[in-house]
Amino acid sequence: MVISTHRPHAGRLARTLAGLRAQTLAPAHWELVLVDNASQPPVDPAALAESAPSHLRLVVESTLGLTAARRAGVRSTQAPLIVMVDDDNVLAPDYLARVAGHFAAQPRIGALGGRSRPEFERAPPDWAREFDDLIACRDLGDQPLVGDGHPPPGDPRQIAYPRFAPIGAGLAIRRVALRRWLDDAAPGSLSDRRGQDLSSSGDNDIILHLLRDGWQVGYFPDLQLTHLIPSTRTAADYLARLNRGIQRSWMQVLARHGASPWGPLSRSGARFRMIKAWFTYRAWQGPVQQIRWQGACGHFEGRVPYSPRALESAR
Repeated sequence: MVISTHRPHAGRLARTLAGLRAQTLAPAHWELVLVDNASQPPVDPAALAESAPSHLRLVVESTLGLTAARRAGVRSTQAPLIVMVDDDNVLAPDYLARVAGHFAAQPRIGALGGRSRPEFERAPPDWAREFDDLIACRDLGDQPLVGDGHPPPGDPRQIAYPRFAPIGAGLAIRRVALRRWLDDAAPGSLSDRRGQDLSSSGDNDIILHLLRDGWQVGYFPDLQLTHLIPSTRTAADYLARLNRGIQRSWMQVLARHGASPWGPLSRSGARFRMIKAWFTYRAWQGPVQQIRWQGACGHFEGRVPYSPRALESAR
């Protein structure tokens, strides 16, 4: 178990840890690492003692960013299976036991995930539920889904990203399938969650590394977790910024792995399409239209070729 956290909310982190303490899989069979990612003040392990499992181990990663935190957490463990959990995810008590069972039954699967259902701090407006997937809430139904990244015949892409590929919340992976990702010499060439930066290509980058190595990915509905959602994350301005950041980084990671069906754009071409999209999406009409338009803007921005230096300058 690897939990990455940056300036955590004490109540939500406590519930995450309590969910792990309630796991039916005996503690002797799994490690638990909490990665403090450049928090100020630093995470105090003594403050977690009441809710955390007794075998919790704290790792400090000073390089800000979710990818850096995850890599530090994985490298600090020896287990053959890794489960990545955010600091606002509460796993069902049988989550770890079921993960182990699915991997044992499906030797070609490199990564898997399941249902992520929201628990809202305050009921969001009805229009906001269209954007549940932006805040890592997903339910793809009652049937397992398993597949690989083989594109259909005639498709020029090297890899096709499965729609049911696991998301970062509750992402379970075989360590052997992570070798290419861990050996990647330039993880900073992709934008990922860093402090207040709302880009998030890290999950997709992991999956694409696995698919390129021939692993399958799967969705199993019996894997369930609760995602604790503060009211700030269903506000219109937050969802607009989030959609733009996610779509921009999604385009970048697809292009990096030869998995994008869209070609590159010039900066002027991207600007023209953003202006046109303002009218196409009727962005002036309300929050839903504004959020959709911001997503389109991120899509066009992400298709402009970039470099790590330009990415850092933009931040």
